Amino acid sequence: MSDPESKMDANFFQLVISLQVASMQYLGKIASPISGKVERNLEQARVSIDMLAMLAEKMKGNLNPDEEKFLSTALYDLRLNFLDESGKPEPKTEEKSPDRPDAPEPSNDI
Repeated sequence: MSDPESKMDANFFQLVISLQVASMQYLGKIASPISGKVERNLEQARVSIDMLAMLAEKMKGNLNPDEEKFLSTALYDLRLNFLDESGKPEPKTEEKSPDRPDAPEPSNDI
């Protein structure tokens, strides 16, 4: 893989995949590797999707057919998932506090 052309292709695919995975995390489709939780942030998802769209626009005519198909498929998939998530109500993030009677008591068991 010492060929500069191959290395550039690998970097392109890595960039697209990293933005795609970040978007899927923000869409609440996959868990965050840091927190292990599935969290949804549609505004951040939109930013990541818009970055991929900007890359597609700026790189138009400079991609080989496989790269162009890869990028357009990623964008199509993300946009469909964004529409799906936009139609859903915001998830309720209810935190229980010790002041509330229905909150579980802290356990001292180890």
